[in-house]
Amino acid sequence: MKILAMVSALVMSVSLWAVNINSASVEELSTLPGIGQGTAEKIVKYRKDHKFKTTAELMEVKGIGEKKYEKIKTKLSI
Repeated sequence: MKILAMVSALVMSVSLWAVNINSASVEELSTLPGIGQGTAEKIVKYRKDHKFKTTAELMEVKGIGEKKYEKIKTKLSI
């Protein structure tokens, strides 16, 4: 039971610090490593027409390749 509580707390703490790519502002997205204001603006523009179903779909945004995604994927949520 204690393990379940610890896992639950860990999941909650990760989600509190993760950036939701479907709702984050340009400023919030810009806090991610390697994501500047220009790329953050591209993410916001992209999601107006495409709601992200997975964080990996972020690689569909111009300027975010596999290497950049690998660096930030643990900091993302949907």
